[in-house]
Amino acid sequence: MMRAYELMVIIDGDVDDPKAQSYTKMVTDEIGKAGGDVHGKPDWWGKRPFAYPINKKDAGYYLVVECVAEGGALDELERQLRLADDVVRHKLIRLPDAEAERRGMAVSA
Repeated sequence: MMRAYELMVIIDGDVDDPKAQSYTKMVTDEIGKAGGDVHGKPDWWGKRPFAYPINKKDAGYYLVVECVAEGGALDELERQLRLADDVVRHKLIRLPDAEAERRGMAVSA
């Protein structure tokens, strides 16, 4: 069953901008490999300061991607993000059906 997800990735602020933006392509490619589809365009927020230091860093690059994929299909992507040295934090959430429908991501069961 296809499900709607939202993924936020925070990349280390000490990384140069082109390398940080390359994570956009890596994430979208991995979603495609897993049989999922990216909904809309990945949302690149750029470099933002943190509310509090994380791993002795004060800023990071933010990326938000909405996608639709099978349940459990994005496990490999999450594993790669956990192992990546440049990724400070990441969060993958399954959107509730009502929110997915509101965003135009509803998929037929």
